[in-house]
Amino acid sequence: MLDIKMLRDDVETIITALNRRGDDFGYLRDVVKWDDERRVLVQKVEEFKKERNDKSKLIGEMKRKGEDTTAIMNEVADFGDKIKTEDDKIAELEKKIFDALAMTPNVPRETLAEGDEDHNVCLKMWGEPRKFTFKPKPHYEIAEDLDIVDFERASKISGSRFATYKGLGAKLERALIAYMLDMHTEEQGYLEFIPPFMVNSKTMFGTGQLPKFSEDMYHVDGTDNWLIPTAEVPLTNYNQDEIIQNAQFPIKMTAYTPCFRQEAGSAGRDTRGLIRQHQFNKVELVMYAHPEHSYEALDMLTDEAEEVLRRLNLPYRVMQLATGDLGFCSANTNDLEVWMPGFDTYREISSCSNCLDFQARRANIRFRDENGKVEFIHTLNGSGVAVGRCFSAILENYQNEDGSVTIPEILVPYMGGVTKIEKRK
Repeated sequence: MLDIKMLRDDVETIITALNRRGDDFGYLRDVVKWDDERRVLVQKVEEFKKERNDKSKLIGEMKRKGEDTTAIMNEVADFGDKIKTEDDKIAELEKKIFDALAMTPNVPRETLAEGDEDHNVCLKMWGEPRKFTFKPKPHYEIAEDLDIVDFERASKISGSRFATYKGLGAKLERALIAYMLDMHTEEQGYLEFIPPFMVNSKTMFGTGQLPKFSEDMYHVDGTDNWLIPTAEVPLTNYNQDEIIQNAQFPIKMTAYTPCFRQEAGSAGRDTRGLIRQHQFNKVELVMYAHPEHSYEALDMLTDEAEEVLRRLNLPYRVMQLATGDLGFCSANTNDLEVWMPGFDTYREISSCSNCLDFQARRANIRFRDENGKVEFIHTLNGSGVAVGRCFSAILENYQNEDGSVTIPEILVPYMGGVTKIEKRK
């Protein structure tokens, strides 16, 4: 959530910066106006309270002197009514301010390119796409031919855009999760969590899913619980409403979880295969960073997610998102896009984002610095990486002409020594 003080100081600069996202944020002028009105009313209430207190003191003195206090007591009672009237106006203004800011995204970093996804900037290319001597198949055809993913029966059980992994397919998915977690925890210094897979509305608000994106999430009827769309939600909120003492930044957290998304706005996109599912597995990376060093943390986070792909020898590129392609909470996002020969293009496999203090304000996560000053932390998150998409990339990049798939060398120990997935005889 944006800092109302920042808006008061220079609302026009903030509007101009936000308009680079491709929408009109002129309504923030009204937010500042409402805040001015609120502050005037707060001052008025304080004056009413002072007058009421002064007159209340007089009542005691008048009673001691035997004087009639009826009139002044009526005045005191009138002040109570006036205070309530103004408090109601303040509450109404505060709700309008809160509701507007709750729907306002983060301010994009000044250095980002302006425009939609066609204006994203390639920061880096890694690896050389394999030259096939045959026409490579898309991952869903490979998976069905090898009988390691069953889309048809998953659809029968659950509906469209679900998948059932089986046999060596299930083993490969599990191997990828273990490989990622081992690298992040044993080599990169992340602390592993197994968080709840359901969270409450306050937690979903903290990371920006609510109220704006409620239609993309799964709500549990009759409760205040939501299925998590990513482990970013419980991990980022882990220190919700806390002041972290003696923080050693960056604080690094990771977790494997299933993720659940309705993706109501994505109808018709990637509905076949594993790229866009309603339920998918992901290993998430979350960082708390010192406000002065969060962009250094973003570079670190991006590189640590990249390492997953480098060790798997999967060609990829790093794309810095333009202002119009940014997520709601992000000030700067670097997408990792893996090469998918079956599609003859790169596809997103991880988004690494710096949210600055935007989420920390919503979730009220602070730290006390060495001088005793309390500040909001900066939060970062990234997929380390989306497991189903990594699974798909392996099938496509490591496919053989006979329909088999070679297992990347680093995964062989996690596969119990299996070096190739072949058709069952």
